[in-house]
Amino acid sequence: MDAKEEDAIVCEHVASGYDGRVLMRDINLSVRRGEIVFVLGGSGSGKSTLLKHIIGQVPPISGAIRIFGQDIVSAEGEARERILHQFGVMYQSGALFGNLSVLDNVLLPLEELTALPPSLRLEAARMKLAQVGLLDRADAMPAELSGGQRKRAAIARAMALDPGILFLDEPSAGLDPVTSASLDALIRSLSRDLGMTVVIISHELESIRAIADRVFYLDRAAGGVLDQGPPDRLARESPHAAVHDFFNARRPSAAKES
Repeated sequence: MDAKEEDAIVCEHVASGYDGRVLMRDINLSVRRGEIVFVLGGSGSGKSTLLKHIIGQVPPISGAIRIFGQDIVSAEGEARERILHQFGVMYQSGALFGNLSVLDNVLLPLEELTALPPSLRLEAARMKLAQVGLLDRADAMPAELSGGQRKRAAIARAMALDPGILFLDEPSAGLDPVTSASLDALIRSLSRDLGMTVVIISHELESIRAIADRVFYLDRAAGGVLDQGPPDRLARESPHAAVHDFFNARRPSAAKES
C-alpha cells in the first residue's frame, strides 16, 4: 500500500489562524489509519483552531488538509459533503440537545443526513448506544446522565454515520480518574474493534500514556509541530524543554507558557 493511502489525515504547510490572526505558520503532520493521536500544546497554541480547520468549520489561511486523500479546503458541493460524512466530532461540552432523549440525540444525524428507513435508523442508533455501553439509558434525558455517561452519549452520536475518523475535544475534562480511565478504555476498544482513527485534543497525561499511539506537540514559537512521536519516547528523548517538562510533569516556566 502506498504511504499516502495509509494516511487518514494529512496537513501540508497549513498556516493556521482566523480573522487575520496567524497562530501557526507551517503545520505539517499526518495521521495513519487506525491510529489514536493526541494534539497538545501550550495555551493559545491553536489546538482547537487546527481542529476547526481539519473538520471544515474554519478555513486555514493557507495550505492543504486531506481527509482520506481528499482536500477539504478546496472541496465544494457534494464532494465536500462526502468528506464531512467521513468523520464525527465530540465537542468538550458534549453538546447534547437537552430536550431530546439519549436515543433521539443519536438518531438526529441519521434522520438529517441519511435516507435510511425509520426501522434501520433506529437499529443503527441503538447499536451505537450499545457500543458505548448506554443502551439501557436510551430513553433517559441528558440531564439524567452522569458526566461520563454524557460523554459516552456524545461519542455515540459522533459515530452515528459510521465515520472513519473520530475527533474528540477534551473528552476527559471534568471527569474523575476512574471515569476517565473507563472512557479511555472505551476509546481504545472502539478504535481497535471498528478500525477508527481517533484524534484527541487533551492535556490529560494519564490518558495520553494509556491510549496514545502518537502525540503532536504544537508550539507557537516553532510555528508548527515542535515534536511528535510515541509518548514514552517523547518523555525520554525529546530535546525540547516544553515537551520534556510536560511528559515529566514539571510545570514550564512563564516564558514557555506565554
